[in-house]
Amino acid sequence: MIRIIRLQVGLAVALVASVLTSTNSVSAVGAAEAVRTNPNIILIMADDLGYRELGSYGQKLIKTPYLDQLAKDGMRFTRGYAGNAVCAPSRCVLLTGRHPGHAWVRNNGEVKPEGQRPIPASEVTIAEVLGKHGYACGAFGKWGLGFPGSEGDPVFQGFDRFFGYNCQRHAHSYYPSYLWSNRKRVQLNNNPAVGGHDDFVADADRSDPRSYDQFKGQDYAPDRINEQALKFIRANKDRPFFLYYPTVIPHVALHVPDEELQPYLKLNWNDPPFTKKNGYGYTPHFTPRAAYAAMITRMDRYIGNVLNLVKELGLEDDTIVVFTSDNGTTHLKQEVDYDFFNSVGKLRGLKGSLYEGGIRVPLIVKWPGRIAAGTNSSLVTGLEDWLPTLADLIDQTASVPEGLDGISIAPTLLGKGQEERDFMYREFSGYGGQQAVWMGPWKGVRQNLLRKNNMNPLKIELYNLDKDLNESKNVAAAHPEVVEQIRQLMKNQHTASEWYPIPILDN
Repeated sequence: MIRIIRLQVGLAVALVASVLTSTNSVSAVGAAEAVRTNPNIILIMADDLGYRELGSYGQKLIKTPYLDQLAKDGMRFTRGYAGNAVCAPSRCVLLTGRHPGHAWVRNNGEVKPEGQRPIPASEVTIAEVLGKHGYACGAFGKWGLGFPGSEGDPVFQGFDRFFGYNCQRHAHSYYPSYLWSNRKRVQLNNNPAVGGHDDFVADADRSDPRSYDQFKGQDYAPDRINEQALKFIRANKDRPFFLYYPTVIPHVALHVPDEELQPYLKLNWNDPPFTKKNGYGYTPHFTPRAAYAAMITRMDRYIGNVLNLVKELGLEDDTIVVFTSDNGTTHLKQEVDYDFFNSVGKLRGLKGSLYEGGIRVPLIVKWPGRIAAGTNSSLVTGLEDWLPTLADLIDQTASVPEGLDGISIAPTLLGKGQEERDFMYREFSGYGGQQAVWMGPWKGVRQNLLRKNNMNPLKIELYNLDKDLNESKNVAAAHPEVVEQIRQLMKNQHTASEWYPIPILDN
């Protein structure tokens, strides 16, 4: 049955005034009910960060000292999975606890003039659950789940405070002309703004590094976002807060201030320019390898600012910190040299793929005194697990909506152990149409469900990840009984979507 999605724009606009009056605060009822012992929650999600692009996950070239320390102080997961293979649907899975076969947003989809298709008012987000229990809820960074004024706007999805990019395409530029502060545009000092897909002027010399100066701005948007996140923490230090920090870094374009770039330039990498000669891709950069590394280090410093402020305010022991990514490393090789950085290690696939490299991501969780420092977990967990997990950690499981696909991983975090889930499901209507199921050591994958030239679109590839991490040996023929189990799960876990049809599965 197709889920019908309605844009309740009129309702959203009517609610704007009441939302703006509650900025940086919770309702009187919620504040009265807030339990002082409830921990603060900081959930940080990088954008297109690969599985091995942190030092704690084996990265050798990019410096990430704060996140590496976070891993030493908390629990590092080796089987953490994004909600989907690209940005918007992965964020939907995170915030609503529904896997992509049941989620409202299952692919990136733009709404003109600015924004993406919205999650409906009927969906319950992490922020809405926490807000009912006295949490001040703020989101800082990239949204992508509803155009300004729609029912998917963050200020209508449980967040008291939002600052950043509403639209994912707008977020392709790190030097934009404006950002959103709740429902108000805030102008930045970029005149002109640097578009994420800008190209050289006609007579530019691509061999001259000075020609690339046109892609540098003055007011770096992630700086402004980090400042507002810190301000939110200070404003709510005396009550439980939920800080959702979906940083735009390291998603291309390759925009980064020169002061961050300099340490990597000194390494004298063989770093050929990204010139965008064929017109495809994001803005050019003279030293793309150095720029990509510098962006990730810049993100690490922002996270360090957050962690240091929490410590300075005496909140460290009462704060849960979660760090992860929305999908794997970008597939744009000319801009991001994932081979040079060994971004996904032995994993197969990149962003846009349901093979491991496109969807297995870093996951680090810290809670001093509750989560054992320096521990590792191989538990299979996905972004849909965070709504029930956070509710469990604050002893509010009764607030979890019925029918979610996520499970609580609180027992694992608290050192109690838990049984492996029966299965985990993913589907993606982009990049040809894909399905995947994880079940014990097995992983089943379907590819090219939407390709007209695919003579066997329902064929299932089967891999034993315990023996074949890089998914190179399809063993489907040797295990027909496993393939049949996965086939049934793929059939049962998919519901048809009006916005994101996969006809061969919908019929």
